[in-house]
Amino acid sequence: MTTQLGRERPLTVGIDVGGTNIRASVVDGAGDVRDTVQAPTPHSERALEDGLARAVRELRARHAIGAVGLAVAGFVDETRTAVRFAPHLPWEDTPVARRLSDRLGLPVILEHDANAAMWAEYRFGAAAGARNAVLVAIGTGIGAALLVGGELYRGSYGVAPELGHLQVVPNGRSCPCGKRGCWERYCSGTALVDTAIEALATDPLRSTILAREVTRDPGSLTGRRVAGAAQDGDPVAIQVMLEFAGWLGLGLAAVSDLFDPDLIVVAGGVSSSAALYLDDARDHYAAAITGARHRPLARIRTTQLGEAAGMIGAAELARAALAPEPDPAAAPDPAPNTPSGQDSTTDGKAPAHR
Repeated sequence: MTTQLGRERPLTVGIDVGGTNIRASVVDGAGDVRDTVQAPTPHSERALEDGLARAVRELRARHAIGAVGLAVAGFVDETRTAVRFAPHLPWEDTPVARRLSDRLGLPVILEHDANAAMWAEYRFGAAAGARNAVLVAIGTGIGAALLVGGELYRGSYGVAPELGHLQVVPNGRSCPCGKRGCWERYCSGTALVDTAIEALATDPLRSTILAREVTRDPGSLTGRRVAGAAQDGDPVAIQVMLEFAGWLGLGLAAVSDLFDPDLIVVAGGVSSSAALYLDDARDHYAAAITGARHRPLARIRTTQLGEAAGMIGAAELARAALAPEPDPAAAPDPAPNTPSGQDSTTDGKAPAHR
């Protein structure tokens, strides 16, 4: 892909820094992944930064790299250079971008992983053409990102929006954040497990699949297994997915009341099971949103880029920081020696739009 000036847009590396694995990809200007390396995530600061530098150097040995973007599940400061806090990583108030940039001799930026995924979907995926959009990444918890007027909204200190910790049930299920009744405690992969366990405790004989699995290995239950059991017709699992759809629709209605987006993208691990719940969630959303009969409803889509979105978005943001592209919609500079930028070939008449 080339810019207006005919220069090839540089290759960049996007890294998804997860609590379990580091995944680093070379991404081109069209959002296509050219190469990927993966390694387990080390659990000390020095070892983690060594691992990140090693992944970039491995890719750099095969490709000409211009910049690096890190997608991090945690609080990234407003300058996108430091990690304030990441629950599954060893960084706290750490200038990660500077440290890694010094080691690699490359520009490095940080971004919240949901923001990176939102940017990738906006540039190359499900959110293309949207102006105001919300991404809700549903996995172990809920990550979220907000696009306003085609720009990521990060808040004053870089941590917005924390939608997963909006309280939906006063004095509800306890959350690791310290509050109770957070949305992600009812609408996440973890929530699927908790709801299934509660349902099995109430009426285990209704279940044809989940009860056997839990009896055989009580610690084996995951959100993916619950969704699979629903797909296979387990009555308890089906009920769990229906409850999940209700909480998703209710939460998305609240999000729409706050932000009035034209598009909502559902991403994260649970999005792979969207066929089991998304239509029901849309119905709940339409029923719960304020003034539904008097306003357009946001389109609700699932991710197009899947688990690669965070890496693609981080790489694209790094590319933009390295060399911002000219805005093709921007007006040209006024022609020299012509009043008010009039085209000298039009005898003072405005040029026709093509």
